[in-house]
Amino acid sequence: QVQLVESGGGLVQPGGSLRVSCVASGGINGRYVMGWYRQAPGKQRELVASITSGGWPYYEDSVKGRFTISRDNSKNTVYLQMNTLKPDDTAVYYCSAADKGLTYWGQGTQVTVSS
Repeated sequence: QVQLVESGGGLVQPGGSLRVSCVASGGINGRYVMGWYRQAPGKQRELVASITSGGWPYYEDSVKGRFTISRDNSKNTVYLQMNTLKPDDTAVYYCSAADKGLTYWGQGTQVTVSS
């Protein structure tokens, strides 16, 4: 079965950094587009960043210059490096994998930015 397992969330102070990771198994390969979404309380889930099989990234405007998405296909892993974190970045962060109309989701990891 397809499984996306996330790790690395936690509590950080404003201006701090975190790196969240997502390990994929069960048939997810390098042809999938990998992405990170987030959902804050009372808001809809939104795309934060994505990366193609060729390694080309996309970023939502609010995180450009602060976040970096990367993937290591040999390890079936996608990363999101988050720098200069702000309280507005507080959310549950979800890993996704998509190909040919199929989308899979991780369980989510909580990121809280607060002093």
